[in-house]
Amino acid sequence: MSATTTTTSTPSIPQWDGSSMFHQIRVLTGRSLRALVTDPGVVLFGLLQPVIVLFMLTQVFSKMGPPPHFPAGISYLDFVLPAVLIDNAVQSAVQSGVGLVEDLKNGIVARLRSLPIVPSSLLIARSIANLVRSAVQAVIILVLAVTVLGYSPHGGLAQVAASVGLTLFISWSLGWAFIAAGAWLRRAEPMQNLAIIAVLPMMFASSAYIPIADLPAWLGAVARVNPLTYAINATRALALGIPGAGDVLPALLFGGIIAAAGATLAVYGFRRPM
Repeated sequence: MSATTTTTSTPSIPQWDGSSMFHQIRVLTGRSLRALVTDPGVVLFGLLQPVIVLFMLTQVFSKMGPPPHFPAGISYLDFVLPAVLIDNAVQSAVQSGVGLVEDLKNGIVARLRSLPIVPSSLLIARSIANLVRSAVQAVIILVLAVTVLGYSPHGGLAQVAASVGLTLFISWSLGWAFIAAGAWLRRAEPMQNLAIIAVLPMMFASSAYIPIADLPAWLGAVARVNPLTYAINATRALALGIPGAGDVLPALLFGGIIAAAGATLAVYGFRRPM
């Protein structure tokens, strides 16, 4: 007799490879934003510097005579507010790098690396959360300027919206530079020192607070090659409807280069061993 053996095939169980990258970014962005909601002091203290700068500059320098090359028919509040919004954008960009350092220190990154998550998802989520925070702060600054200081831009609502949109793009672009710095430095203290050393001189060595033509010759030369000058001139021209909109393209170009270089360096730095 011959024995016949029958084999029963077990159904194959589909293997789960993890969620999509879009879903990962959405979840991680929500996590970062919820952290802001539960700790509103982060947003509050982030607002303090630009709001204090706005009130001090307008209250002190608006009482003085305008410099020789100041735009005609423009108040100092109108002139300086776009620069204050750019300053707020830069400060928000710094905090995106600090936030990444905190994630690296508190162990959340180590836990996420044990899951099927694309490493760059956390970085992209951090940049989007920075963009949302910068937008909220920009709206609050504009509301304070309109209701308390009487800000009334000549360019109209549409051009102010375009000016704010360009400001947010600059914040997002610079955010990638500081995310890259956080991925490589991995310490909050050097990040804060970098912000003070790099950002503060760049704001003053620009067209932020007085026209470049009224700066000392050597400082004016630095301001003319400062990327923030193009961003400030472009946002100011859009908001006020004055000449200078030609700086929009250089501002977008500089922002795109900074974002691309920052994102590349951030991914390489983030992949290093903990």
